[in-house]
Amino acid sequence: MPQLTVRGVGNETLAQISGALIEELAQICECGTDNFTLDSLPVVSLFGGEVVPTYPFVEVAWFDRGQQVQDKLAAALTRHLQQAGVAEVEVAFKVYKETAYYINGQPCSAAE
Repeated sequence: MPQLTVRGVGNETLAQISGALIEELAQICECGTDNFTLDSLPVVSLFGGEVVPTYPFVEVAWFDRGQQVQDKLAAALTRHLQQAGVAEVEVAFKVYKETAYYINGQPCSAAE
C-alpha cells in the first residue's frame, strides 16, 4: 500500500519512469519501495460512437497520510508523467480504513 492504478498511459512509458517514480513516492510516504504496486489498466474509451484515446488517469488507493503528503504525491506523479510526455494527468485518491482492509483474513488494524 499505496496501490497505483493507471489508465491512458502506455506500458512502455510507465516502465520507463517506474523506478525513479516509486523511489520518490517512497521518500514522500516515508516507507519502502516494496510497499507500492503500480498497475496499468488496458482501457478502451468510447465517445460519439467512436473509439477515442483514453484520458490519462491515476488512482491511488492508500491509507490516509494527510493532505501535505497527498499533495506531494500527486505533484510527483504528475511531474514524472509529464516529463515522460504525457501532456495532462488527473490523479485521484481512494482512502481505505485499516479496519476495512484485510491481509490474509486479518484486518490491518489488528497489527497495531
